Amino acid sequence: MNEKVPSEQTGNPEADAANGESRPAEHNGARSGRRINPKSPRQAIQPEPAPPPPPRSKQAKHPLVVTLNFFLMMAVLAVLFVGGALYFGKQRFIAEGPLEEPRTVLITRGSGVDAIAAQLKRNNVIDSPLIFNVGVRLNEAASRLQYGEYLFQPHVSMREVMEILTSGKSILHAVTIPEGLTSQQIVDKLRADDVLIGDIETVPPEGSLLPETYKFTRGATRQQILEQMERAQDRLLDEVWGRRSPDLPIETPEELVTLASIVEKETGKADERPRVAAVFINRLRRGMRLQSDPTIIYGLFGGAGKPSDRPILASDLDKETEYNTYQISGLPPGPIANPGRAALEAVANPSRTDDLYFVADGTGGHVFSTTLADHNRNVARWRRIERTQRAAEEAEVLQEEPMPGAEKIIPRPRPEPE
Repeated sequence: MNEKVPSEQTGNPEADAANGESRPAEHNGARSGRRINPKSPRQAIQPEPAPPPPPRSKQAKHPLVVTLNFFLMMAVLAVLFVGGALYFGKQRFIAEGPLEEPRTVLITRGSGVDAIAAQLKRNNVIDSPLIFNVGVRLNEAASRLQYGEYLFQPHVSMREVMEILTSGKSILHAVTIPEGLTSQQIVDKLRADDVLIGDIETVPPEGSLLPETYKFTRGATRQQILEQMERAQDRLLDEVWGRRSPDLPIETPEELVTLASIVEKETGKADERPRVAAVFINRLRRGMRLQSDPTIIYGLFGGAGKPSDRPILASDLDKETEYNTYQISGLPPGPIANPGRAALEAVANPSRTDDLYFVADGTGGHVFSTTLADHNRNVARWRRIERTQRAAEEAEVLQEEPMPGAEKIIPRPRPEPE
């Protein structure tokens, strides 16, 4: 009788199948100790439930980990908040401002960022002192804001305001000093300027100031402008003295200024100054007195100047003062005014002429002559012109203000006998 001996089980179904061994399902189920029931149609179509989450590790429950996670989350939120705030602030910083019309704002010396921001807000230049303050500090410009008087255009942004204040380009004011003023008159002019501050210690020496236009910012002092004028005159005088004609009868720069001040007072026409200077240079060479009317006036009235309603009288020519060049020989002891550049240049390099005299020609200029006879004829002509002008002025007054019931009379000048 032949009996089949069961082969040894490998535990691998595929290997068992290859060995011709097969086991019914019931047998497998019986070995596992469970009975497998078939699923109903409804259960077959339902999805399988998700597997339960893995159990939380003991390390994740540690208080230190929880604390670190909290602070990490807060840090992320803080970064998001700060980033959003910076973006918003930047947009406000570069956006157009609220200013509707040009406005001038004076930033005083020593003002900090907070004070400047508050002042700009009061003047409606900016609408957020906080954003301006933060923007200035983030741009590292807090220490570079400069005091001064600034002009802001409509709708200027906070960034543009910062750039204006760091540039230091504040509003420039100007004071113009005409040529030929005395030092006292220049001091009076500076004192009358309401932008300058402070008083002037002493009146500078005559001829030590250069007439010019000087620019300054609000807050500059009158003394500072005077000192600037003195430095400018010193520099110019050094230059002019260095390129003067070698044969001048003038020994020092101070004498050059003195003669230039006389030339300055004699004529206001720039093209005449070298020729007027030549007249005085020629007279000095010949030992003739200068006989300049402006020296009479300075000798009588000094730096205050002649009153406008006070004419020069014939008797004034005989009054002995140290400045009256009708009475003294050579140059007066010092300048009679502050000459400008053109007068200094004219004396340093006068015209090459033989002229010894000049007199007004009635047109604002002068007529020159080399002999006394020609000069006297020119003087007589000028006297006729002067009388004609005076008569015309008197006639104009009569026409504008006639006496009640009186007939208008226009004086006619009489011909001057030759």
